[in-house]
Amino acid sequence: MGTLFYGSDRTAVDIDDRTLAHLQLAVVAKLRRHESFSLTWRDTDGSGQGRHVLWVHESIPLRFVYAGSRVAAINRAWVDAMLATATTATGMRVVPEPPLGGAAVAAGDAASALG
Repeated sequence: MGTLFYGSDRTAVDIDDRTLAHLQLAVVAKLRRHESFSLTWRDTDGSGQGRHVLWVHESIPLRFVYAGSRVAAINRAWVDAMLATATTATGMRVVPEPPLGGAAVAAGDAASALG
C-alpha cells in the first residue's frame, strides 16, 4: 500500500501501489502543463466518512511513496481515463482500471509518452 502526501505531508492518502503509479502519471502530466485541478476520492476504509477533495497546484508539495520496489506495468488507457475526469465538475478521480487494449508499457516509457 503506497501513500500520496500532499501539502507538507499533512494530508496522507493510502492507495495501493499499482493505482498510485497510474495516478502519479496522470497528476504529473497535468502539472507539467501547469494545469491546476481538483482531485476527488471516496473513503474506502469502510468508515463511511464520505469523500475528500484536494486542489492540486504546482506550488503545493506533492510526494508519492510506494511500499514495494517493483515498478508496475502501466495501462495507458487507465491513465487516460483518469486524465479525462480532471476536466469534469468533480475533478480527477481514480476510476476502475479498463481492460488492456494492447500491451502494457514500462513506467518510464509511459511517463515520456505523457509529457
